[in-house]
Amino acid sequence: MDEMTYKTSGVDIQAGHQAVDLMKPLVAKTIRKEVLTGLGGFGGLFKLDTSKYHEPVLVSGTDGVGTKLKIAFEANVHNTIGIDLVAMCVNDIICSGAEPLFFLDYISCGKLYPERVSQIVEGISEGCLQAGASLIGGETAEMPGLYSENEYDLAGFAVGVVDKENIIDGSTIQKGDQILGLPSSGFHSNGYSLIRQILFTKHDYRLDQMIDEFKCSLKDLLLPPTQIYYSSIKDILQSNTQIKGLAHITGGGLYGNTIRIIPKGLDIRLSKWKVPELFRWIQRLGEVSDDEMSRVFNLGIGMVVIVSPNDVEKVMGSMNGHAILVGEVYKL
Repeated sequence: MDEMTYKTSGVDIQAGHQAVDLMKPLVAKTIRKEVLTGLGGFGGLFKLDTSKYHEPVLVSGTDGVGTKLKIAFEANVHNTIGIDLVAMCVNDIICSGAEPLFFLDYISCGKLYPERVSQIVEGISEGCLQAGASLIGGETAEMPGLYSENEYDLAGFAVGVVDKENIIDGSTIQKGDQILGLPSSGFHSNGYSLIRQILFTKHDYRLDQMIDEFKCSLKDLLLPPTQIYYSSIKDILQSNTQIKGLAHITGGGLYGNTIRIIPKGLDIRLSKWKVPELFRWIQRLGEVSDDEMSRVFNLGIGMVVIVSPNDVEKVMGSMNGHAILVGEVYKL
């Protein structure tokens, strides 16, 4: 009778060790001076420099990538999806005005291919560099039977810090305040279940198919990573300009996410902006209503900044012309 081992059951411990070795230089790129440990320990240690803050408050957030992963599997492109993972977590915590400090990831897969895991971590590392955060730990789990050999799932966890007196929570928003939008890099990581239904079920598109309207392949349209906004708002956060509210535009759309930070008795009025053709294209293919599009997709706006009318010019100037006016706050 053949000997039973963990490897015969589908879990290759040696492959896990090899994956860690491939990750180490990618992780090293992200290390800040406050990090006290490297890979291999049971926990990541981060020494917060409390002298920089009057009353430091930690801000945490966790998220995944969603069914955009299915596109990455089928396209065999794994080195950018990690940026999406970091972005979905970091863009949430910066809405409180937090500086991102560190990030941890969880990668679960049907079969652990070290090179593929390394490609995933390459994206996570790049996302951490864009956010100024350290990748201080994570977990890779091989789970045959739960996932097919070519499938994996990603989850992440970000921690940042903000002085209590500088927390941004929308409480000072008032009538007449202006809503500025920062452009998205595409669909980000939302709406992919609908996108896949439209493109692959309603229509018979292939990922390698050239899309004439955009002069690129379908996979190139669907896989640009989510924009990480910390570098865009960092200077404003550190200036004397008062940001009254920040909202990360994900599932729920521009209105649904912005209204979460608006005080009772107020509402928002959204103005017209030029919705990128990418969204109009998917809308035409799927015959999707305007209301459904605005509930599901970011429609070209990935982050919202709410300021008083007097600060609009200064904030837009600091964004190098990338921010656009998308609405205002009014009294019910």
